Amino acid sequence: MTVTIITACFNSAAVIRTAMESVLRQTWPDIEYLIVDGGSDDGTLEVIREYEPKFSGRLRWISELDQGMYDAINKGIRMARGEVIGNLNADDVLAADDVVEKVAGVFLGSSLVHYCDSALVGEQSAIGNKQLAIGNDSTHVLMNSLTNELPQVIYGDIRFVADRRGVGLEELRAEPTVRYYSSRHWRPWMLQWGFMPPHPSVYIRRECFEYLGDYPLDYQIAADYALLIRFLRKVRLRTRYVPMCFVDMRVGGKSTKNWRSNVLLNQEIVRGNREAGYFCCLPMLLPKYVFKVWEFVMPRVKRSKRALVPVQDEGHDTDV
Repeated sequence: MTVTIITACFNSAAVIRTAMESVLRQTWPDIEYLIVDGGSDDGTLEVIREYEPKFSGRLRWISELDQGMYDAINKGIRMARGEVIGNLNADDVLAADDVVEKVAGVFLGSSLVHYCDSALVGEQSAIGNKQLAIGNDSTHVLMNSLTNELPQVIYGDIRFVADRRGVGLEELRAEPTVRYYSSRHWRPWMLQWGFMPPHPSVYIRRECFEYLGDYPLDYQIAADYALLIRFLRKVRLRTRYVPMCFVDMRVGGKSTKNWRSNVLLNQEIVRGNREAGYFCCLPMLLPKYVFKVWEFVMPRVKRSKRALVPVQDEGHDTDV
């Protein structure tokens, strides 16, 4: 099984080296790495050219003007040849060298990690011989193209670390956890309340994009949210949660840059739900901030507990 990883970037010379290095070190041999650059002029292309020979033909890239990150990701999806597609932001890194190996194992049904089905809990399964109300006959092709056992989408956890620039991959991976974002208790109905699996941990079979469409370009921040509402709530693709950290993510980002970004994000979450036929309003999104606070607090609680353990008994860091 070939897994395609897409990195959309623009003027990312300060961070993209660690992202590329984390893909290069993956133990799974069948990786297609696509970099879609928006016309960088800061040295990003020089870093890409430096790493290109190291991938021995597994890396393809383009650099041209685009309409933003989601347009770049859509270009990557159309370029992809792998059976499964995931996204890695230019300022993120895969959390371990065997992440893609475990991803492929879950899709192949032979994973060594323990996982659980979660997307259909509390909702009637629409997979099999039932009609899906998305107004598209190609749904039948999608339903029948895969077995009823293997997942069409998997997702897991990510962790946020300090926004350190100019450091190596191992140094970034060794950074303490600022926030741990887990999908362990996530269910599709929670999309209506502002909760989604962390997008950098989401891997989707390529044929799902072929039949259901790609990321909408009329969203500024929450196109990934709108897509997951369609895929996971409306169409109810088969999913599996994999309890592991997929990505180490530098803090920051467009959706959390300032209060205006947060307002726009929430407005687009409301819009995405309503366009999919689910009622949503801004007050319904308030509870998610309580959980976000806990995600920041929990890593500190764990570090405090470890600090109380005598040095001779202190174990390996288990934040991830």
